[in-house]
Amino acid sequence: MRRGFARGIHPGWRVLRWVLVAWLVATALVVLGSAFSARSLPDLEPWHRWNFENEPGAGELRDMDWAAYLRAEQAVFDELRAHLAAEPRPGRYRYETQSQLGARDGAIDWNRSQVLAPEGPVRGGALMLHGMSDSPYSLRHLAEIYRARGFVVVIPRLPGHGTAPAGLRSAQWTDWLATVELAAREVRALAGEDKPFHLVGYSNGAALGLKYAMDRAQEGDRAGLPVPDRLVMVSPMIGIGRLAAFSRLMPLLSWVPYFEKSRWLDVQPEFNPFKYNSFPVNGVRQSWLLVGAVQTQLLQLNATGRSDRLPPILAFQSVLDGTVSTRAVVRNLFDQLPANGSELVLFDINRQGVLAPMLRRSAGTILDELQPGESFTYRLTVVGNVDAESANVAERRREPGQREVVFRPLPYLYPPNVYSLSHVALPFPVDDPLYGLSPRTDEDYGIRLGTLALHGERGALSVGTDQLLRLGSNPFYDYLSTRIDQTLEQQAD
Repeated sequence: MRRGFARGIHPGWRVLRWVLVAWLVATALVVLGSAFSARSLPDLEPWHRWNFENEPGAGELRDMDWAAYLRAEQAVFDELRAHLAAEPRPGRYRYETQSQLGARDGAIDWNRSQVLAPEGPVRGGALMLHGMSDSPYSLRHLAEIYRARGFVVVIPRLPGHGTAPAGLRSAQWTDWLATVELAAREVRALAGEDKPFHLVGYSNGAALGLKYAMDRAQEGDRAGLPVPDRLVMVSPMIGIGRLAAFSRLMPLLSWVPYFEKSRWLDVQPEFNPFKYNSFPVNGVRQSWLLVGAVQTQLLQLNATGRSDRLPPILAFQSVLDGTVSTRAVVRNLFDQLPANGSELVLFDINRQGVLAPMLRRSAGTILDELQPGESFTYRLTVVGNVDAESANVAERRREPGQREVVFRPLPYLYPPNVYSLSHVALPFPVDDPLYGLSPRTDEDYGIRLGTLALHGERGALSVGTDQLLRLGSNPFYDYLSTRIDQTLEQQAD
């Protein structure tokens, strides 16, 4: 009877059955492989397990104003202090008792939300959004550009950030977007209805800023939210690695104590006062969901003809970027934009001959692969060596749809020990007191990561050399700041 039944099964059902079996096996392999791989991570510390009950979610945030958000933020930091007092850990950097890392008494605590007001009349408002695992510190220098031009600047601490890595285990990208919306209302309240409104985003914050702008293009002013006049993006997260697609499966066994660490992609010592070194799988998951929502909505706006409502975008991106996809910035964002005055600035690798043999062949060809097609709608600017024999730097610019390249020498040199910029370097000048290659000394956060040079025997450090060697500040920051300042000057005129 069973044989007859088996012979009667339609061939299509047999294929479907084998596809289902293959999918189940593949899923099991991903879940088990991730769980066992995570076992090799360092032991979790208390700050990987803490809960922050007072961190508001999207539902609560939509009913809050800025003052209420700051009160909730204070409650979250009160929780952090309680956790630190209950589980003191000497010799553990950021979370040790009486830690020397971070802002000194009386100084600005850049782990918290900030409002920077100009000294004179308010001429506009800017909302600035930091990146994943980061804090408002990453936008402090860009904020000063705007403040000097008379803009009031609001930099919200996005939920899950600024406290402890455990805060990102449960944060949702919709929480961050709701925070963006309430902060945008505060910018409008401080600057006024008739003043320019700029959105500035770094990394994950750039994706949030683009999502906010697309929502306004789609909905108009029905939500009562201000419409941005310009977007400025630094290392925008428009595409990330394919591994992120499996992030939903990776922590499925984390409820088993033996596999608790499968909730984490990386566990490291926390020696950065304004950024997490450890990274939970949920952080990857939320970035993946946000990027997917952004790419889908951009296609919808193009299909409905509403992409013309998007503001012009000025974006800065390193050709080499180990966090986000530079190719996605070009193909999935700029190649989809209308002709609205947008510009993409790419920082090329150091092509001086002495460094070239040390780089992988693929690093030297990426820029060629990023060139636009015949009918591109944006200005493309590349900052790099004058030629392969020189450390001098020049700007090469192509106007929309034009083949001609306009060459302009710049007053900068590519440092001889720097082979490229990095994802994290762009918003920081070389004199940044934390990340700078030549840090100024009027501020002290207990460590100077930009000049940290460790020497000893291999295999002894718990921190990867890739992280220690990653460039943390931008030798061409003056160019970046000048370009942003020029847009503000043009708008004022």
